[in-house]
Amino acid sequence: MVALGPNPSSPMAGTGSDVNAPKDLHKEINHLEELLTVDTAKLKEITSHFQNELEKGLSVEGGSIPMNPTWVMSYPTGHETGTYLALDMGGTNLRVCQVTLTEQKSEFDIIQSKYRMPEELKTGDADELWEYIADCLMQFIETHHGDPTKLEKIPLGFTFSYPATQNYVDEGILQRWTKGFDIPGVEGHNVVPMFQDALARRGVPIKLSALINDTTGTLVASAYTDPKMKIGCIFGTGCNAAYMEDCGSIPKLAHLNLPPDTPMAINCEWGAFDNEHKVLPRTAYDVVIDRDSPRPGQQSFEKMIAGLYLGEIFRLIMVDLHENSEARIFAGQDISKLRKPYTLDSSFLSAIEEDPLESLSETLALFQDKLNIGPNPAELKLIRRTCELIGTRAARLSACGVAAISRKKNYQSCHVGADGSVFNKYPHFKARGAVALREILDWPEKTDPKEEDPIEILAAEDGSGVGAALIAALTLRRVKDGNMHGILHPENFR
Repeated sequence: MVALGPNPSSPMAGTGSDVNAPKDLHKEINHLEELLTVDTAKLKEITSHFQNELEKGLSVEGGSIPMNPTWVMSYPTGHETGTYLALDMGGTNLRVCQVTLTEQKSEFDIIQSKYRMPEELKTGDADELWEYIADCLMQFIETHHGDPTKLEKIPLGFTFSYPATQNYVDEGILQRWTKGFDIPGVEGHNVVPMFQDALARRGVPIKLSALINDTTGTLVASAYTDPKMKIGCIFGTGCNAAYMEDCGSIPKLAHLNLPPDTPMAINCEWGAFDNEHKVLPRTAYDVVIDRDSPRPGQQSFEKMIAGLYLGEIFRLIMVDLHENSEARIFAGQDISKLRKPYTLDSSFLSAIEEDPLESLSETLALFQDKLNIGPNPAELKLIRRTCELIGTRAARLSACGVAAISRKKNYQSCHVGADGSVFNKYPHFKARGAVALREILDWPEKTDPKEEDPIEILAAEDGSGVGAALIAALTLRRVKDGNMHGILHPENFR
């Protein structure tokens, strides 16, 4: 385990941490502040390296950030119409939507159902995963459309939010599992035939029109309602970004001789940034998380900022301060529940940061209920400050990616559409990220606090639902216009 300070020569005796803990824990808090604070100079260094890595990912040789072309080749106009199904396979839930793009500009109607993604499926058998998804789709269709045997095949946009190579908009070769998935026999293979085989076995009346990443969907859905949107981001269980690149700036597509000014949405998969560990300020806790993960050495950036890992960083710090610090927090208490990896998620940290009471009594109740631990007042302050530091570091590092894309594209002013549980629910995440963006890009201080930043990160539209439907609509439109680039099965678009 990681040591923050010297080991005490003998375990502290006592029946509870109130009895033995020091009156304050300033030394431990100061040390954590040193470990977890990312200053302006470091943010700028990370952003500069990030921009270089984005360029490298577009090159023929490639780099650690995959920079996957998605074959989404235009922004929406707001005048798209039609009814589509959307399937969103995220890290926690499976969501099925029916999206109707209406005659009114930039407006849509949506009905949806959520299905829990069972944990055992995430490390189980591939056939079981696809059959579970097919069952959920069938259930949705039966509920909203009646007898499936009497239906024409309904077009579907499939949001598959994992790194995938897309030589076509209707294919996706899984590069690697993320978000806790580790199912053998899928990496390196096209997931579409596996999915379609499960649909056929179950008799589900669906035709796949487009496989998309939730981040690309976020970009497109947000641009549908706001033409200033230029970047889509996800800060949730995982993290990622997408933006429109000119085909002439994508050397790895040069052999296709696409018109150089044609837009191409790029799914960055920036969770893999700095897998070489050149620039990110990793702590010993980050090293442990990477070492004990299903994919050591991968998704280095994601492991420092994504919701899946924030609670685990906090848990490791708490266990370390109990075992290896002079402070011996929670002394004399049973911390067996705290020892279980991934027992805390980012919502646990959110609740602590939202505790409005000076006494932190809600935090005390949370620790008692969830972990059977009763922190004393000094420990409660340490807990609160640790959450603030972890949350702030995540927000500030996330801003580096937004700044890198903005610099690469020379965006002086734009909107960034962000989605995901961390962005939407983690206290102060947006404000902390905005402060970091201002520091990196050297904006002058605002004269009016209500004034927009030049680059503003806003809540996105529904990327995995509405975005998937829009991408199916955009693909149908370009096929109709004769643009067949990146279409594997044109018959599904007629």
